[in-house]
Amino acid sequence: MPLIAAAPLTQFATRLLEAGGVAGDEARLVAESLVGANLRGHDSHGVMRIPYYLEGVAKREVVPGAPFTVLREEAALLVADGQWGFGQTQARRLTDLLIAKAQATGVAVGTLIHSAHVGRLGEYCEQAAAAGLVSLMMVNTHGTARRVAPVGGTAPRLGTNPLAIGVPDAAGPLILDFGTSATAEGKVRVKKIGGQLCPDGWLLDCHGEPTNDPNKLYADPPGTILPMGGDQAYKGFGLALMVEIFAGALSGGVCAREKPLNQLGNCAYLQLLDPGHLGGAAHFGAQVSSLIEFVRSCPRRAGVDEILLPGDPERRVLAQRSAAGIPFDEGNWRQLVEFAGKLQVPAPA
Repeated sequence: MPLIAAAPLTQFATRLLEAGGVAGDEARLVAESLVGANLRGHDSHGVMRIPYYLEGVAKREVVPGAPFTVLREEAALLVADGQWGFGQTQARRLTDLLIAKAQATGVAVGTLIHSAHVGRLGEYCEQAAAAGLVSLMMVNTHGTARRVAPVGGTAPRLGTNPLAIGVPDAAGPLILDFGTSATAEGKVRVKKIGGQLCPDGWLLDCHGEPTNDPNKLYADPPGTILPMGGDQAYKGFGLALMVEIFAGALSGGVCAREKPLNQLGNCAYLQLLDPGHLGGAAHFGAQVSSLIEFVRSCPRRAGVDEILLPGDPERRVLAQRSAAGIPFDEGNWRQLVEFAGKLQVPAPA
């Protein structure tokens, strides 16, 4: 299993993006975002995405250097069009603008349409938390890439529709970041490329029967990813439905439909709150820290070493992979190296 350090992997990813037609500054920003996901254990949102991103560039479905167009703006509101630019670029621009608004007014809400894949949502919640702000972010797939069937259904109707919530804390932010499905589509794709089976509880085939074969998701007719929630999957699907409405309808974008109106991408909804304008920053910080301490002090069952909270697993993996390198299975690394060969970009050892 290859282990690649973050610095050479970031350089490799940047060169791949540049070879695919992305200018240096933007290539570096996207590469750092993807490697940042790998470093935190979210390989589904890491450098495995590069071939798909550059396929979109080649098809002119992803536009390097695209402008960020503000369609409507008020003191606490921003409606933006990403012009099919890289999602990491456009979501970062949206977050920067909303941070300034929230700090000035106490609250800011922004939406983004016509954006390519924005990547790991927790990244933008971390950005907001670093500015002392509470955040809520949701995205849909801009009316495309349906992967999840309603409970009892056999055909996909919604995307995996992730959401993230971020809360600043002196010891490190709480970052809750998950798809409303049993797993992210990218994790199924990682298993497919690696020639591995998926765990129980992830997938159904086109007949609505459980399967561990990742290829079934991409078959014709396609299988589906189960909603989050196990025996209470209606909760996950209900949450996915609301994300679809917040991200797709409120934004002025597109909700899921049988025949997509556009290429694969994201519509996004982002809300930021400044505790200083509400109960007070000092009060907020004290209450959050006290709550965290109270939860962590919970008596533990036998064999449980500690209570983990949102953001803890990512920080653990970040420390481990920063020191030891980022692991790749042979299948995923081989695909990336072969792709690099076509672009004449040397792979790191």
